[in-house]
Amino acid sequence: MPSRSEHEEWVSLRRAAEILGVHPATVRNWADSGKLPFRRTAGNHRRFNLHALRDYAQPQADIQPIELQVIMQNALGSARMRVGSQELEAAPWYAAMSDEGKAYLRQQGRRVLKALRAYVAAGAPDAGLAAAIAIGKDYAARLTQEGLTLPQALRGFHFFSDFVLDSILTWTELPQAHSASEWSTVLRQVNTFMHALQLSIVEYYAED
Repeated sequence: MPSRSEHEEWVSLRRAAEILGVHPATVRNWADSGKLPFRRTAGNHRRFNLHALRDYAQPQADIQPIELQVIMQNALGSARMRVGSQELEAAPWYAAMSDEGKAYLRQQGRRVLKALRAYVAAGAPDAGLAAAIAIGKDYAARLTQEGLTLPQALRGFHFFSDFVLDSILTWTELPQAHSASEWSTVLRQVNTFMHALQLSIVEYYAED
């Protein structure tokens, strides 16, 4: 039985996120959609009731689409930081590409993340792998035009896919409510999608 003080205790958005084990953006999304009650301070800051948060925490164990969005954005942001770096510019596969080809890679990265997020959020249906296959073929076709070999194309693929996996692994290390098995499921789903994409690249080169 919660104490009277617990019923009356109100906490910040960040503290609410820690209690629920999700990103603050997730708490904000739940509050804006009416799923999670809150009130505002005189300074217009959100405050959440501690007891209500603890009641709400248990049913919300599943990893939410908004969390996937944040993870994917983190991956894209990390990749952007590396673009233009001396390390990347010195990579033979990247140096061999035209400026138009490099711009294409940046666009393709956003396309991959959007499709991957949709795939995982939908529960990783087999039909969702069609998007991975299509992206892989488009990627391989463009890099073939750029004159890149299959090993070079795969190095470019791994450069980007590593950021996705690193972002997920970093997220799992935060104080989340999600279990290890839930994160394992997400990692398996991401690997399934990325493996389908990679296989599509290889098959395109094999047919070319």
